[in-house]
Amino acid sequence: MQDRPYWNMDIEPFLNTPRMREIQIERLGRHLRRIYEKSAIQRKFIDSLGVDITKIRSLEDLQKAFPPMDKHQVRQLVLTHMGEGGLEGVLNDFLCSPLKDVVLLATTSGTTGEPTPYFFTRGDLELMYESMARVLWRCGIRPGDVVVHAMGLSMFGGGIPCVLSLVNFGVGTVPVGSESGTERVLNYLNIVRMVKGKIDGVFMTPSFAEYLIEKCPELLQVEVKELGILRLLSGGEPGAGLEAVKKKIEGAFHCRIYDMMGLTAGFWCSCDSDVYQGMHFVRDDTCILELIDPETKEPVPLEDGATGELVGTALAGDTLNMIRFNSNDIMQIFTSPCPCGQTGARYKVIGRSDDMLKVKGVMVYPAAIDNVITSFVPRVTGEFRIVLTEPPPRVVPPLKLKVEFGEGFPREKLGELAQEIANKMHDALKIRPEILWVEPQSLERSVHKTRFIEKAYEK
Repeated sequence: MQDRPYWNMDIEPFLNTPRMREIQIERLGRHLRRIYEKSAIQRKFIDSLGVDITKIRSLEDLQKAFPPMDKHQVRQLVLTHMGEGGLEGVLNDFLCSPLKDVVLLATTSGTTGEPTPYFFTRGDLELMYESMARVLWRCGIRPGDVVVHAMGLSMFGGGIPCVLSLVNFGVGTVPVGSESGTERVLNYLNIVRMVKGKIDGVFMTPSFAEYLIEKCPELLQVEVKELGILRLLSGGEPGAGLEAVKKKIEGAFHCRIYDMMGLTAGFWCSCDSDVYQGMHFVRDDTCILELIDPETKEPVPLEDGATGELVGTALAGDTLNMIRFNSNDIMQIFTSPCPCGQTGARYKVIGRSDDMLKVKGVMVYPAAIDNVITSFVPRVTGEFRIVLTEPPPRVVPPLKLKVEFGEGFPREKLGELAQEIANKMHDALKIRPEILWVEPQSLERSVHKTRFIEKAYEK
């Protein structure tokens, strides 16, 4: 068992193949029928569109019948078609399972607005367990290993659902959680290292990993590489997929960092290649993915290198009833074989539609700015904020960036460094920002998601 290439040898060898697309269409028809029968709100919506779900026999049929909908449009859909009975009645009308069957509630972080709830029945948790097993196996984690969970535990999809999945997979799970504080997380990492001699894996956000690079010498009097961490399993924000950030973290920890995203029926993870290849999608059997044009919302052909907003339709699950859900994530797909040899189309996160900034007509994403800034470490700490003087996406040039200069960097050379950063930013992103230098350690650190935007217009 230890040496097989995939967790699920019946499914994973056939990801991103014509046979898998046939399976997807078979399951699509079955799941659409379930949604129509079980969700009163979705049934009203489908009827309002005049859609006959029995005639949907291809992805093209699905795209013609249903518009893509983001979380704001879903909320409006619920308000439009809800019946009586208060919030409990609304949920019973919307979900494909009665509320009494829900055993766990999680939410998104709410970084871009109100947190989005996710409901889990026991069947949904089984989907989550299978998804996590596939990505853990690909990252080299095996039953019997020890994994420390240091992401947010309270309500987040990457919290309790992830911990339950680790336990179900059979690893020794240490759920310290990032809410417990940096010192406590480091102490538990150190305890596990002393007991086991190594730590097989640690779940944490890239920004928290970067923060531990600074805090570990201060709190434990050792560098983070001395903790013996073999793998960092990261998600929740861009970072592990950014070349400069990946290089910084792997260089400091002396381990591989894996990029992950997803929940329940849709899951991605990066591979063991030295050069980031994107995240392999490992759940073709339970989710159909599309890309759409961010402006027109029309489908974008899934060709190698194509870019667009990610849209997903679940093919399984008791509460997963969204049809063509628009995540607002801007992704680039790679359909060619990966150098690692693993199956599954690969996706790179470019940014989020609601994070996009327009500077003199040029579209810019915070993650891309982060990649450039981090490439100047140690002359800078890597921490920065985008200072907006009016609501986005339009930015009156120049784009203003607060940037921490590095510890011990000569102040008389800051002007020269600012010019160097501006030049590299222009070469990479076609913008020339104004650099506003701030003292090292003056910007607030995050153990969850880093918020790159400073809304000066609200002050």
